[in-house]
Amino acid sequence: MSSHIKKVKNGNRFLNSRLGFFILVLFLFWAKTYFAYQVEFTLGAKGALQQFLLVVNPLPAGILLFGIALYFRGRLSYWLMLLMDLIQSIWLFANIVYYREFSDFLTFGIIKGSGDVQNNLGKSLAEIIHPIDFIVFLDVIVLILLLSFKIIKIDKRPYKIRNAFAVTVLSFVLMFGEYSIANADRSGLLTRSFDNNYIVKYLGMNEYAAFNAYQTQKESRTRSKAKASDLDSVLNYLKHNQANANVKYFGKEKGKNVFIIHLESFQQFLIDYKVDGKEVTPNLNKFYHGKHTISFDNFYHQVAQGKTSDAEMMLENSLFGLPQGSAMVTYGTQNTFQAAPAILDQHGYTTAAMHGDVPSFWNRENTYKSWGYQYFFDSNYFKEKPSYSVGYGLKDKIFFKDAANYIQQLPQPFYAKLITLTNHYPYILDKQNQSFPATKTGDNTVDPYVQTAHYLDQAFGEFMNYLNKIGLLKNSIVVAYGDHYGISNNHRPAIAQLLNKKSINSYDLAQFQKVPFMIYGNNLKGKIDHTYGGEIDVLPTILHLLGIKDNNTIQFGQDLLSTNRNQIVAFRDGDFVTPEYTVTGGNVYLTKTGEKITPNSEQKKQIQADQNHVNTELSLSDRVILGDLLRFHHLDGFKTVDRSQYNYKPSAGLSSLKERNENEHTSLMDKNGGKSTMGDYKTDAPELKK
Repeated sequence: MSSHIKKVKNGNRFLNSRLGFFILVLFLFWAKTYFAYQVEFTLGAKGALQQFLLVVNPLPAGILLFGIALYFRGRLSYWLMLLMDLIQSIWLFANIVYYREFSDFLTFGIIKGSGDVQNNLGKSLAEIIHPIDFIVFLDVIVLILLLSFKIIKIDKRPYKIRNAFAVTVLSFVLMFGEYSIANADRSGLLTRSFDNNYIVKYLGMNEYAAFNAYQTQKESRTRSKAKASDLDSVLNYLKHNQANANVKYFGKEKGKNVFIIHLESFQQFLIDYKVDGKEVTPNLNKFYHGKHTISFDNFYHQVAQGKTSDAEMMLENSLFGLPQGSAMVTYGTQNTFQAAPAILDQHGYTTAAMHGDVPSFWNRENTYKSWGYQYFFDSNYFKEKPSYSVGYGLKDKIFFKDAANYIQQLPQPFYAKLITLTNHYPYILDKQNQSFPATKTGDNTVDPYVQTAHYLDQAFGEFMNYLNKIGLLKNSIVVAYGDHYGISNNHRPAIAQLLNKKSINSYDLAQFQKVPFMIYGNNLKGKIDHTYGGEIDVLPTILHLLGIKDNNTIQFGQDLLSTNRNQIVAFRDGDFVTPEYTVTGGNVYLTKTGEKITPNSEQKKQIQADQNHVNTELSLSDRVILGDLLRFHHLDGFKTVDRSQYNYKPSAGLSSLKERNENEHTSLMDKNGGKSTMGDYKTDAPELKK
């Protein structure tokens, strides 16, 4: 009994010391933060390493911030710790509330840009806040009571500066160690910064706040220096580099629905490719060679670190992604855009994006509002079971079938983008869905690639059969494209085997960056078009097919069907491909033959002119995004997007869709007498047969 009393006294003595109170505050702060991680947020920590980082990540920043108080004396030191705790509690509480509505974390750009965060919330705060949210303030209240009633006494003895400094050093050591482990597990965590959830999951709420503050400050500084006259050089360049619409194709598919089928990580070499005598993608091959499909066999992805997000940026804005990071993540929330969804919305289209992943990935939840998407059907709209998902979200067969249910409800004409997922690195597919042999290169990353590509092809085939059966295909154009490479240049021996070559060089790798781009339209005469182009060229091509003029738009691409396009394909690193030359890695090759050359004076002149063109368009596109220059650009007949008009929560989205159908009566279901067409959708997905 006496030993127990002695332990209690020693415990009280420790808590009555400055260090003891510091550790108590730190522990309570850690406990409530970890509680919020588990209860309030969906961070998706997978595996022992991510779970470990989630447990420890509140500590480094907590040690740093509470440790500041150790440099001060007496009562001030204690109240500083409480103040730090209160500030962090308010930040945590605000993020809990915001996350519940938007599945994402607050940014200082949102706080600063909107003026009033509540304007971003689709419901009143009273409906969003739950009583359990206030638990984040409980430790502050408890600590104040403990001090007020002198259950814990203030230690007035000075705390040694060297000890306080040691605590500060410890916090930075822990932060560095935490970041090193996190970056090893998720390469490019901060440089690519594709999802705020990832930063919080790996590093913590406070580190996320610091990183976001840095990003916001950098963006604000660049934006504040920009002025309307900065557009002059952009407009002058575009005036002299505009490709006229081809009169043969302009308005050829006017008024049609538009499907954008995003083929994840799908490369051109897969078209007509066989393994053991079997076609990897028989359905896409048929589509590629179809009598109403114009397919481009010299079409390249042009992405950098932003990968999928860069592809989306180019496809729907005709603006390049950034040299580092993702433009959608960094600038998608606050920048002004004149994107495809907004343009088509203002031409009478219903616009919708569909994706079987969380809405925060690549900042889609916010960026799509800036682009003017009326609807975003994310993973919250789809029925989920563990067997329905693999890798980054819903399996493609299940996704397409679920997406069809929303497509039949969209008022026509519509613009619908469907983003597939299963053919995503690391190309995982459960055995019940494996119906194709893997390649035998010996590279464990490369070999299953054809299996997930085959699965994607099957899902695409099922979806196309549905569109054809219900009669929607004849009233639509279908654009299918590969967003970026699936097999990186780090797998050269395997790539050589896939291409049936003994070895490959920089030219081969540049040509390996081709991705398919195909446009189906009932009024189009199918052909394989050998024009050289890339993702930057998609938007003007689609607009012209729909009969929409874009003479005054700020778009760096050129209509792929134009007879006077320049055919210079710029890569984000400054390399480029033309029908004559492939310039990559400091070397020059003849594009037709792959022969490496030392350019003569005439060739040097042409190559330098092409290089200047590439450097200019990349830098001018960056200027538009970094300076948010589209806010200064008046586009005739175009109304600037009001982000506050959009709410992607399922309750709001489904309610809006129902209301529009009651008023407009143009959806597929309405045309079908109000009856669902889902009985016409046939899939062999084994998960749906159980």
